[in-house]
Amino acid sequence: MKIRSFTFLFAILSISTLFFFACRKDSSINSDPSLKLTLSTESLLFDTVFTTIGSTTKMFYVKNPSNSKIVISSIRLAEGTASNFSMNVDGTPGTKIDNVEILPNDSIFIFVKVTVDPQNSNSPMIIKDSILFDINGNQQHMKLTAWGQDAHYIVADKVFQGTLKYKIVAAEHQNVTWVNDKPYVVYGYAVIDSTGVLNIDPGCRIHFFNSSGMWVYKGGSLKVNGTIDEVVTFQGSRLGADYSDLPGQWDRIWINEGAFDNVFNYAVIKNGFIGIQAETMNAPMGNRLILNNTIIKTMTGIGLFSRYYKIIAANSVFANCGGYTACLTTGGTYDFRHCTLANYYTYNTRQTPTLVLSNFYKDLANSITYSGPLDSAYFGNCIIYGSNTEEVLLDSTTDAAYHYKFDHCLLKTENTMGPNKFLNCLKNQEPLFKNTATNDYRLMAGSAAIDIGDLAIITTSTLNLINDILGNNRSINPPPDLGAYDYRP
Repeated sequence: MKIRSFTFLFAILSISTLFFFACRKDSSINSDPSLKLTLSTESLLFDTVFTTIGSTTKMFYVKNPSNSKIVISSIRLAEGTASNFSMNVDGTPGTKIDNVEILPNDSIFIFVKVTVDPQNSNSPMIIKDSILFDINGNQQHMKLTAWGQDAHYIVADKVFQGTLKYKIVAAEHQNVTWVNDKPYVVYGYAVIDSTGVLNIDPGCRIHFFNSSGMWVYKGGSLKVNGTIDEVVTFQGSRLGADYSDLPGQWDRIWINEGAFDNVFNYAVIKNGFIGIQAETMNAPMGNRLILNNTIIKTMTGIGLFSRYYKIIAANSVFANCGGYTACLTTGGTYDFRHCTLANYYTYNTRQTPTLVLSNFYKDLANSITYSGPLDSAYFGNCIIYGSNTEEVLLDSTTDAAYHYKFDHCLLKTENTMGPNKFLNCLKNQEPLFKNTATNDYRLMAGSAAIDIGDLAIITTSTLNLINDILGNNRSINPPPDLGAYDYRP
């Protein structure tokens, strides 16, 4: 009887012990501050949100990677109730869900959707938020992004040489027009193919996603038809105030040789890596790049970069770039009149000059130097200035011709200004720009650039220079002022 009682008591104790340890294991919570949740994705992108009924619902999971239970103190939308996004955490909706438990090596599912009103003209181009995970005193986040405005989406569907993603927007023998009804958002490269033409109507807004750009392939042509009242803009896809003048948000506009001109009228190209790269890849085909009343600014690299090209620029501004505002290499033919080239870049210490003019190009990667004749480089009634001591680099090799002239210009330079190359030029006298930090290059009273231009530079131009970039008539108070802006008190 005693043995049976002992056996029974042992059984009871064993069951109780198992129950105790089972409870302890179940209630053990991992409080390691270094614990990281496993998220099935780093971000959610809602490509197109057109109507107020909201987006399609997207899902991701959150996994507990440990062998113990965890408690997420809160899962919340960073913007709270003001967010355009809504979420559902394992069946519980809300902008903030507290004390979410996940068993060892288990997962929960989170569903997200977004609702925006694309008819609201004040709606930003991109709607952004984050889901924040607070656990063990630390925080993780996952990005949420949605296009918050109706737009034309140019999404790459081809790959060139395994890396460059692109979409052809004007195929061979096609003449395509982008109208100003909605913005254009480009993922990858928008390509104008050989013999294709892309016309861009006044007021169009082209936004490039990170590392995206536009490529005018050999034989293609781009016509940008902005007006003084409806400027065409090329910029990044982030439109908040913090990004309005932030460089490096996209790549470049790349233009090759062709039989038809590429023309930019009243365009603003800003906040990329290179504004325009115009280069002859094989042999000249007779075309030109024409920049008329165009502004290229705040590039991390170069505003205007050329290799053996023919460029005509009038009433145009090239400003505030991390490298050069204009780098004209491997020869070519250039005619710049009433242009302002100004560099007061502040995002890093700039060692390079505002303008480079050379008849060669060094391919450092392959240790090869290419040369080409600089048939003519003419700068008339221009300002070339900046914060460095030397802002004009004249760099040449004897392997090719090298011809240039600065006519009635104001320059920041230590170059010797010989009479054959520098005609009635001033150097190192302040142009007194209104505000270089905000890219406002209008002249203030007392500027050395006022009333020292030559009217003949206007009348002999192939482009209309009677009015400045703002439409002010230069002929009212002759002689004209230098640069793209005629002085007005």
